[in-house]
Amino acid sequence: MSAQPAPKIPSDNRSRIIGPFDRMAQWPWWLLLAVMIAAYIIFLIITDEQMQKTFWFISGQTPTALWGGQILFKGMAVTLTVSITAYSMALLIGMTLGLMRSSTNPFFYNFSSFYVEIVRGIPMLVLLLYVAFALTPIIVNLLNSIGIPIQTRDVPGYVRAIIALAIGYGAFSAEIFRAGIQSIERGQYEAARALGMNYFQIMSRVILPQAIRRVLPALGNDFIAMVKDSSLVAILGVQDMTQLTRLYYSGNFLYMQSLTMLAFMYLIMVVMLTRFVRWMEHRLQRGSR
Repeated sequence: MSAQPAPKIPSDNRSRIIGPFDRMAQWPWWLLLAVMIAAYIIFLIITDEQMQKTFWFISGQTPTALWGGQILFKGMAVTLTVSITAYSMALLIGMTLGLMRSSTNPFFYNFSSFYVEIVRGIPMLVLLLYVAFALTPIIVNLLNSIGIPIQTRDVPGYVRAIIALAIGYGAFSAEIFRAGIQSIERGQYEAARALGMNYFQIMSRVILPQAIRRVLPALGNDFIAMVKDSSLVAILGVQDMTQLTRLYYSGNFLYMQSLTMLAFMYLIMVVMLTRFVRWMEHRLQRGSR
């Protein structure tokens, strides 16, 4: 007796059977897991006294000060202030060096290449220590030589940290801007020159607006990386979240609670910044259409 052929499933039934599994496979399960972990940590903050103390100390405020409407989250505010200020300076450095790296002038090209290659080859922690303890005294001596009375101890740690982060990330931003500038079609340069524009008009009105749109995702990723690297400023005694955490667990040895809370707070910041960068990307893309 010959085997009977298997019944064929109609295509519409097959789509109804496979469809739900495909949708489940495409669902962001990692996000569900992250939300569950976040909910568990928030639950611990609410119910566990040690976690509550850790949270308020790292934040830089007490519950009374928080509900009293005073400045919230001192540690987080220091972290964001250092990151935003340093990255704003890094963008200016990077844009200038990116233009120089794209220039046909040998001096500009070689100077910018020297800066980028040297700074990118130095670890960020080493660069931070070098700027704080080696470069700052040199700058102070130069200022004293031109009649500006200042001492090395007068330069706060957070200022040294901002300068170091700006120098380091300026080199990374320079390569991003260079790639964006060189990605613009050559015909746009020629068309702008045919309209009588000079170099600065071409760059400011034609090239840079398009280049910035193209490299915005990379710049956003660099800023998020700087927020995380800003934790290195704790080595200079800057009262950011990491330094407050070190001060907290050095007195009570609650390493697990302290470091878990610190990682959670950094994660919240990074997720929010990532969403903001994505929103900016979509907004610029809609505006360019």
